[in-house]
Amino acid sequence: MNSDRARILKKARHKRGPVAYWMSRDQRAEDNWALTFAQELAINGGSALGVIFTLSDDFLGAALRQYGFMLRSLVEIEEALAEKKIPFALLRGDPGEAVSDFAEEQSVSAIVTDFSPLATKRSWNERVIQRLAVPVYEVDAHNIVPSWRASPKQEYSARTFRQKIKRLLPLFCEEFPSLKVHPHPWDLGGRVDWDRIWRDLDVDRTVPEVNWIFPGAAAAREALQRFLNEKLSSYDRDRNDPNRDGQSNLSPYLHFGMISAARIALEAVRADADPKSKAAFLEELVVRRELSDNFCYYNPGYDSFEAFPDWAKKSLNDHRSDPREHLYDQKELERAETHDDLWNAAQREMVLRGKMHGYMRMYWAKKILEWTESPEEAQKIAIYLNDRYELDGRDPNGYAGIAWSIGGVHDRAWGEREIFGKVRYMSRRGAESKFNVGSYVERIGTPE
Repeated sequence: MNSDRARILKKARHKRGPVAYWMSRDQRAEDNWALTFAQELAINGGSALGVIFTLSDDFLGAALRQYGFMLRSLVEIEEALAEKKIPFALLRGDPGEAVSDFAEEQSVSAIVTDFSPLATKRSWNERVIQRLAVPVYEVDAHNIVPSWRASPKQEYSARTFRQKIKRLLPLFCEEFPSLKVHPHPWDLGGRVDWDRIWRDLDVDRTVPEVNWIFPGAAAAREALQRFLNEKLSSYDRDRNDPNRDGQSNLSPYLHFGMISAARIALEAVRADADPKSKAAFLEELVVRRELSDNFCYYNPGYDSFEAFPDWAKKSLNDHRSDPREHLYDQKELERAETHDDLWNAAQREMVLRGKMHGYMRMYWAKKILEWTESPEEAQKIAIYLNDRYELDGRDPNGYAGIAWSIGGVHDRAWGEREIFGKVRYMSRRGAESKFNVGSYVERIGTPE
């Protein structure tokens, strides 16, 4: 693998002992550069290899919907690793402390972990680094081009980022090696007691699991093939119409790392499909998605008003006192109790399915800005609802998308208007010009 995918977070003397891959953002056994790196490290040192996963009952507002989707996939991962003679351990409690305690108890010689630009994972890494006296490596197995190599700074827009990442794609979009049967055993005490994990899981159960999508790497690969075979050729035409089943529905799998973005890109490039649609899909998969990681990585305030560009902050500040024709609080928005049946349908789609159509996500977030008392309140509510109900919530794509909708991130200044200032506006009339709004509202249904 390209050595620039990995970097060392803590330098320390290598000692004898097993190597632990701390799986977090990239929850899969195959097509995983972090696991590949950990196995190479272990084999070169004649060491055992194990995979650990830390389960915390409180992660950025996630509920049973997200935990269930994740846990059912982890069962599959444990089975896949067992076939390669690699043990899997599920740790409970504060991740930074749990990983450190495990490493000390098992005399681990090195830790390898996934890259994430989000503050929570970075704080866990810091605690591990502070507590342990072993090397700690980080591998970006989520992005095709590692974030720290794609750009050394926060990019202003897709326009400034696109050429940088395209120049690097030939170096990093490479075929994956197969995971080897590991030659050195490590007894971690047997399999995970999944029944007990489910019984002890202390999370919000009022947001139920969904049944239209199945978790796991195998399901992700099947979803990819269906998309390539049935939808890719019409993607450019259908993707922005919520009444057409034109989107890939891969974002939940990408969020949890059940499938690699690089694997999707490799298969999409090889597919026999309309070139314009392939280009549109790859723009979203590679440029737009990795631009979101760039935003969260280089802007520590990615979930706050301070993350917005200066022109947008000034413009929004200039319009803080503008009158709002409609004002709704968080509960009213959560219950889809607004005057706009299109917005209400989008909110219900998210609550019921755990996935809102991409075009509607933009409309949905911009209307929250229009109907709340401040940009800060709008951003806070949008993040709360997105992270509570979306399967792919708590993700750089979500934070960047909300910051784009409410604060002009990765966008330019537009014509000035009330409330929005120079931030791009979206209207009901604009939606009606793109798709049959009545059909969408009717299909989602109304509350009983």
